[in-house]
Amino acid sequence: MTSDVQGSHVLDRVLVLEMVRVTEAAAIAASKWIGRGDNDSADAAAVEAMRTELNNLPMDGTVVIGEGERDEAPMLYIGEKVGSAQGTGPKIDIALDPLEGTNLTAKAGPSALAVLAIAENGCLLNAPDVYMEKVAIGPGYAQGTVGLDKSPADNVRSLARAKGVEPSDIIACVLERPRHDKIIAELRELGCGINLIPDGDVAGVMATADPDTDIDIYMGSGGAPEGVLAAAALRCVGGQIFGRLLFRNDDEVGRARGWGIDDLDRIYSVTDMAKGDCIFAATGVTHGSLLKGVSRRKDCMTTESLVMRASSGTVRRVFTEHYKLGSRRSL
Repeated sequence: MTSDVQGSHVLDRVLVLEMVRVTEAAAIAASKWIGRGDNDSADAAAVEAMRTELNNLPMDGTVVIGEGERDEAPMLYIGEKVGSAQGTGPKIDIALDPLEGTNLTAKAGPSALAVLAIAENGCLLNAPDVYMEKVAIGPGYAQGTVGLDKSPADNVRSLARAKGVEPSDIIACVLERPRHDKIIAELRELGCGINLIPDGDVAGVMATADPDTDIDIYMGSGGAPEGVLAAAALRCVGGQIFGRLLFRNDDEVGRARGWGIDDLDRIYSVTDMAKGDCIFAATGVTHGSLLKGVSRRKDCMTTESLVMRASSGTVRRVFTEHYKLGSRRSL
């Protein structure tokens, strides 16, 4: 795949594979808690490992999407500075979720990921930790094929016309939540397929760009920070995502205004959430349709990762064997 997005000399100084090492470390740390029923410990292990690896990189990084605000998150909070070259290295904005799917990990469910996106300073939306209404499709479709101005059924019909198939041939991915009961009922009435997922809407959005998953469209509401991460991923492969912030109370509105968001009804496109060149990396924690999870062998662990870059349009799958010291096999 090629891209007309201009490359960034700033990002050139932060090697693509270095981002994979960061997500690998978080995934391996979280994997020790798979099936243990302890969400907090799984998340804490991933956060600590990711923070350590980020601080080893020669950059002046700022977390713009993180684990929450400083009083909520002791590490990798929004605004935290990371990297070993503060004041001298390239200025990088970072969106991250060290463990996207804490419940999935605790219950040994599918498709938990460690995810990370980076871009030049000012190129990632500083989204408050509120809900976001989303609709997303993969690459190859005209602008306007889907949008938040259409009903769920109309989005499916429009996408079906663009694909040259019947609406009943479309598979929609939706988070299984009571708030989505109306969407699910509308799609059932239309007759299309629905892939209900328990958690992990970054993986759900990314699945629309992977033909092996058979998922055509993602819709519903999830976290706004996850929306930015998903936008960075789709930015690299040419997919589309639209998001609109949802506010449950005045406190959430105030937090949004504190981040400089004045148009509370704005619909954000993929380039509004992730501008210019960006790099996205994800490593599987538990096995899923997108990535294999961490596997443990006698002397090593294996990981599978994706790393993508907008300017080059490249998508790399990285399979890594992590051997214990002194046990590495001969090649």
